[in-house]
Amino acid sequence: MSDVILISNVTCPDCGHEEAHQMPTETCQYFMDCPACGLLMKPLPGDCCVFCSYGTTPCPPVQRGETCDGEPRPND
Repeated sequence: MSDVILISNVTCPDCGHEEAHQMPTETCQYFMDCPACGLLMKPLPGDCCVFCSYGTTPCPPVQRGETCDGEPRPND
């Protein structure tokens, strides 16, 4: 597999503010406050984290084909 991307541009679903964030490498980030409007962003149903829901790049575990707890992702 190619290198894991660690930067994702996250867009707030409420105000549309977009900002680049560095993602944690071994875990998922479940919550994030929008720096512009203060909305507490949470993952959408079926997503593991805010990066997978609102980012331009999915979180590192998903990029590696894993779940957030390091297990292989089931085939869809």
